[in-house]
Amino acid sequence: MRIPFLDAWRRRHGEEREDSLASAFARDPDGVAELFAECELLRARVAQAGVELDDSPRSLERLDQLPPRWRDDPEELPWIGNDAGLYLGTVIVRTVPGAAWGVWPGGRPVVRLASGREIDVVDAGLDWAMTGSPELSQRYAEAAES
Repeated sequence: MRIPFLDAWRRRHGEEREDSLASAFARDPDGVAELFAECELLRARVAQAGVELDDSPRSLERLDQLPPRWRDDPEELPWIGNDAGLYLGTVIVRTVPGAAWGVWPGGRPVVRLASGREIDVVDAGLDWAMTGSPELSQRYAEAAES
C-alpha cells in the first residue's frame, strides 16, 4: 500500500529513497502515528459540515451521522475511506488501553489490541465510506470491548 504522505515524512527525516511503511514505522512509530492522525482530507470535509474531529469516540458517532456526500466523487471516495480508517485507528489507539499501531507484512497499517486481536482499520474505513456499514462507532465499540 502506497501512502503519499510518507513522502513528506521521508523528506523531513532526510530520506530520498523509496521505503516501506514497515521500515518507517520501525524507525519512528510515534512519527508515523502522528501522520496517521492527520487525516487531512477527512478533517477538511467534515469541517465543512460543522463537525470537529477531536480524536474522541463521540467524534466517530458524529462522523456516522454525516450525509455521505463523498460517495458522489468516485476519485475522492477511497481517500476519504482511507482517512476514516486511519482516524478510527487513531481514536482506538488514543482511548483504548493497550491498543497500538502495527504494520502487517506488505505495509498495511493495523491496530493491535491488548487481547492480541488486530483490526484492519483502513479496510473498515473503506467499508464505512462506501456503504456506511458497519458504522465507525460500532467498530470502536467492538475494539473497546476486546
